[in-house]
Amino acid sequence: MSAPTPAPPDDTAHAEEGTLRRSLGFRDLVVYGMLFIAPMAPVGVFGALDARSHGAVALVYVFATVAMAFTAYSYAQMVRVVPQAGSVFAYARAGLGEGPGFIAGWMAMLDYLLIPAVAYLFSGIALHALVPSVSQWVWTTIAVVVTTGLNLWGVRAAAAVGFLVLALEIVVLLIFVVCAVVVLGTDGAQRGWASPFSGQGAFSLSAVLGAVSVAVLSYLGFDAIASFAEEAAGGSAKVARAVLFCLVMAGVLFIVQTYLAALLAPMSPAELAAKPAGQGSAFYDTVDAAVGGWLHDLVAVSKAIGAAFAALAGQAAAGRLLFAMARDRRLPGPLSKVDAGSGVPRRALLFAAVVTLVAAVWAARRDDGLDRLVSVVDIGALTAFSLLHLSVVGWFAVRRREGPPSVLRHIVVPLLGLAITIAVIVEAAGSAQVVGAVWLAAGLIVLAAQLSRRRTAAER
Repeated sequence: MSAPTPAPPDDTAHAEEGTLRRSLGFRDLVVYGMLFIAPMAPVGVFGALDARSHGAVALVYVFATVAMAFTAYSYAQMVRVVPQAGSVFAYARAGLGEGPGFIAGWMAMLDYLLIPAVAYLFSGIALHALVPSVSQWVWTTIAVVVTTGLNLWGVRAAAAVGFLVLALEIVVLLIFVVCAVVVLGTDGAQRGWASPFSGQGAFSLSAVLGAVSVAVLSYLGFDAIASFAEEAAGGSAKVARAVLFCLVMAGVLFIVQTYLAALLAPMSPAELAAKPAGQGSAFYDTVDAAVGGWLHDLVAVSKAIGAAFAALAGQAAAGRLLFAMARDRRLPGPLSKVDAGSGVPRRALLFAAVVTLVAAVWAARRDDGLDRLVSVVDIGALTAFSLLHLSVVGWFAVRRREGPPSVLRHIVVPLLGLAITIAVIVEAAGSAQVVGAVWLAAGLIVLAAQLSRRRTAAER
């Protein structure tokens, strides 16, 4: 399918027609994707995964990368035929119909609004640890205000600053890798060299798969690249390449850092399982014990800044999703307006920022706030991913909009991806399943009300 016609250069036309300005190159797309994912995303969940998988934490990320590859492939298929903002909302609408499209967007909205809140909270926690005199919720609020300002400034400006932050994160990760290799070469490993893949003691596939349901959280964000399809210069094929590239890059980084951390970890998986309170700081404790406090502080600073800019990318994606749903009259119309000066959906971004700020500050002021947020952030995305896989089958095999389907690419691969996402949902925490079900029920009620209103209008 040929690339869509570039949007008109006139700024006023952008604002009036509800279209976005094409200004992002391949590097910009990768920056947004990797910022949202965060190169050191496993830092916060390393201890929990190590304990759950009985030490096979690197294997967990191998499985998670393969599992998410099916989803990335489905995104790459659909972004080529539906190069629009809104991501899975647009794809499910095209492949399955208006109703499933709305539900896909509704479920994705749950995560696009809450994942940035989690990232902002991570940033607030890390900064509070470095400067305890400033309250955690104050740091969280500052992070929201600064990154929202960058998003409102314009997509190119945010991408430029984001590139510098991403470069900082990768440099810190490389420093950790070099230091870890030096320590392993001089002092040896605390565990067996193969244990990050085989585990300690008896290998348990069920334990590894259970940990995968948590590890998937580290990858949420690569899909946000598809939300910028209308702002990508060079066509949707570039967006598809960026989605796949980010997933592969993230998988390699995650596997390498968790493998090295597992070899250096001073506590065994069994000890971490017996002391859940130590799981959150397990990566930092490993760095502190193996290398020194200076690297501990460097990783903490990088995590604080990186988390804030992961939220920036997430907030930008949330704004595009809200914009696309409003443009399709599924959300209030004012959210579909594009600012003439910056070329961004300002109102949608501000709405996303307000919701995220409320959720993040609420969680920052509670002792159990982080647990409550993290427990629900992946359910909406996984449900939306399931509808994405069905959209590929619906578009290519049922509606046959692109000619005869490929059995492997358009049926087998998406159905395997669907099976994986359903399996991960089943393995998720019960509280997360309940929240997901309630949010889904609310979406169905909203959809029914919209359909009823449209029927009434048609009868008149």
